[in-house]
Amino acid sequence: MRLTSVLFKVVMHRVLNVAEKNDAAKSLARLLSKNSASMREGFSRFNKIYEFNYQLFNQPVQMLFTSVSGHMMNYDFTAAHNSWSNSDPVVLFDAPIQKKITDRATDIEKTLKREVVKCQALILWTDCDREGENIGFEIINVCRSVKSNLKIYRARFSEITYDSAVRALSNLTQADERVSAAVDVRQEIDLHIGAAFTRFQTLRLQRLFRFDSKQVISYGSCQFPTLGFIVERYLQRENFIREPFWKIIVEH
Repeated sequence: MRLTSVLFKVVMHRVLNVAEKNDAAKSLARLLSKNSASMREGFSRFNKIYEFNYQLFNQPVQMLFTSVSGHMMNYDFTAAHNSWSNSDPVVLFDAPIQKKITDRATDIEKTLKREVVKCQALILWTDCDREGENIGFEIINVCRSVKSNLKIYRARFSEITYDSAVRALSNLTQADERVSAAVDVRQEIDLHIGAAFTRFQTLRLQRLFRFDSKQVISYGSCQFPTLGFIVERYLQRENFIREPFWKIIVEH
């Protein structure tokens, strides 16, 4: 759904734009400002803030571009299930989990909270795939925690060029919560299954083979099929039987 008509009714003086990486934020700001954007530091030294004036739907606004560095949040078990020795791996299949800001993203969170309180709208410029949509909702949750009445818009683009960026701003949409939820489900399943089997097989193999207790035998839903491909190829090479090979060469 296009939100052009809605934007006309919203008085905006400052707009926070958030990309998925600093390079994307820098490039978008440079293109849209025609190389006139100023730069200042955020709390994270890897995620700068770029500012410039822009005419957005016939309104003069101050655009602020900044970025995250991929996912800001991840799922983890509550403290009651963090101990390997006190938790049966079986209970991890349905143990309660929580989504929280990662340690490396706390400075990015501080920047977003500081900047968004002075803005009337947020435009998401994360990658236009499932992971990007999920990262977008992480940004939304952080920003709305300090400004609940914030207007949220989604920029859809396939390349970082001037024409593509202008077209995205002229056709702003809403973020798709269903796409984001699909990523959440995958992350939850990966955590439950990965943690349960990792703990089970690590503790089991430690007892059987008495190896270093700090060594973890991990399990992952993508890791195991990949290991299967490696083993399959290894066995093909090990079991290879040489045979005579003939070819015909015709010369004129």
